[in-house]
Amino acid sequence: MELGLHTFADVDPNAADRGMEGERRVRELLEEIELADRVGLDVFGIGEHHRPDYAASAPAVILAAAAARTKTIRLSSSVTVLSSDDPVRVFQQYATLDLISNGRAEIMAGRGSFIESFPLFGYDLEDYDKLFEEKLDLLLAINESEKVSWSGETRSPIPGLGIYPRPVHGRLPIWIAVGGTPQSVVRAAAHGLPLALAIIGGTPARYAPLFDLYREAAGRAGQDLAKLKTSINVHGFIADTFEAAADRFFGPQTAVMNRIGAERGWGPTSRAQFDLATGPEGHLFLGDPETVAAKIVAHHRLFRNDRFVLQMAIGLMPHEQIMRGIELYGTKVAPLVREALAAETPRA
Repeated sequence: MELGLHTFADVDPNAADRGMEGERRVRELLEEIELADRVGLDVFGIGEHHRPDYAASAPAVILAAAAARTKTIRLSSSVTVLSSDDPVRVFQQYATLDLISNGRAEIMAGRGSFIESFPLFGYDLEDYDKLFEEKLDLLLAINESEKVSWSGETRSPIPGLGIYPRPVHGRLPIWIAVGGTPQSVVRAAAHGLPLALAIIGGTPARYAPLFDLYREAAGRAGQDLAKLKTSINVHGFIADTFEAAADRFFGPQTAVMNRIGAERGWGPTSRAQFDLATGPEGHLFLGDPETVAAKIVAHHRLFRNDRFVLQMAIGLMPHEQIMRGIELYGTKVAPLVREALAAETPRA
């Protein structure tokens, strides 16, 4: 199982100097990706947002900078808001990233958890579903063939034109990211695309049927189940002790969730609710290395996932604490997880 990290490059939305705040966060983020590569983690993703509390509106640019400073770690969007972007430019940006990184780029496409990009780029929310359907279709066509003939209702047609550059290995890995909608799961299955499931609330076990649905729908669509991959993307934090991890993560993580909740009508999170979520059946993967490793392994048995992605850099988490968490993830948690999964794998 691949082990990785992702972030939205959170910044202080109330910073007096947004330029300097953004510079600080991007500089620190590159150091975090470089460390993740050095300690042997498998993937790092950066999500696209267009809000004052995030610095990553152009993840491909940051990932390209990271590509020049890393050697083996895969570099992914997490996610690309495909509905409000141009699939031609998305492909070209990530194909270029792929060339810079010698074949380590991938796209994780999704609808996005916010809607700010739609009016920003001139799209109508009435076309929400159609935009994603058509643009995913076009992106897959570009990935499949150098020259593309395509027409739809949401974009001007492409009359047999070439799309360049091409990725190192011919095609880019393209994942579909979902937040728990069965229709989105079935869509990914029908296309035979890897599926990333975001779990940021509730009990993770209740999401397991979605992966069952995914595999069942893929089978009905005639997809090769052996080639399909799944990921769970979660919040959490790793420190030297469980208590330190909980105390350090509570403030920044709940501040972000409460800010989003105020926009969407959720109630604020109490410390008691947070502590409950850190337990064995909760959605936060948090604690000392042994506790986090055990929880990752337990949920791998439940989900049979091929990738696990942790969001530690959320809100205004101090950079030095994130760096220590990444170090522990790569040097302590990852070996424990890999050893446990190797012991569970039947030998031929």
